Amino acid sequence: MSRLDIVRWIDFRSVVDERGALTFVEGNEDIPFDIKRAYYLYDVRRDRGGHAHRDTQQVIIALQGRFVLELSDGVEKRRFALDSPTRGVLVVPMLFIRLLDFAPGTVVLVLASTHYDSSRSIRSWEDYLREVKGT
Repeated sequence: MSRLDIVRWIDFRSVVDERGALTFVEGNEDIPFDIKRAYYLYDVRRDRGGHAHRDTQQVIIALQGRFVLELSDGVEKRRFALDSPTRGVLVVPMLFIRLLDFAPGTVVLVLASTHYDSSRSIRSWEDYLREVKGT
C-alpha cells in the first residue's frame, strides 16, 4: 500500500445562518492528531512546498481562493484541487509536497502534528528519492 492511499479529504463541521458561516476544526476530533502548529500562506507569488516531512502529519485547507496540492510517494503523483474552507486534505509523513496554481487572493491554512524543526524536512526531490528508496 502506498502512503498516497492514506491521504484523504476531511470535511469539517459548519454552521451557516443569516449572520454568515462558521467552520471549526478540533484536534483528535475532526482531524486524527493533536494540533501542535498552525500556519498560513497568503500573497503567494509562485509555487510553494518542494519538500517532505519525515514524521509530521498535516491537514491543508484553502481558507480563501483555490490552489492545487500535488503529493508524490516517489513513484506516483496525485493532485487535489482545494477551493473550500469547509474541507481539507490529510497529508501523511514521507510524501513530497508541492502547492501549485494559486488563484489571486488565496489563503492556505496548514495544521501540523509537530512543532517546527527543520531536521524533520527533506528539502529536495533528489534527497527525498534517496531517502524514500533507502539508497
